[in-house]
Amino acid sequence: KELQNEYETLRKEVKELRQENIRMVDKIGIVRYNPFEGLGSNQSFSLALLDGNNNGVVITSLFSRDANRVYGKPIKQGTSEFKLAEEETKAIELAKNNN
Repeated sequence: KELQNEYETLRKEVKELRQENIRMVDKIGIVRYNPFEGLGSNQSFSLALLDGNNNGVVITSLFSRDANRVYGKPIKQGTSEFKLAEEETKAIELAKNNN
């Protein structure tokens, strides 16, 4: 009886951990690129951070000699309601396939 109770407790804890884990970032994709021809190297990037349901964020940093701009777009089920740049889409696809 004691062993059965311990088994049920462990089973419940594993189930809870699985539920919590699905919302944690576990898929990452990054693409480095140069958005401005002839003005530097691949200092710009798009970084996708997704959970087990392909929800998360894509962060893009556009670097130039004069400024650095950073943008974030929410991702839900692998897509965004905001228009995505080609590099952002590629970062999301890399993340989705990186599990």
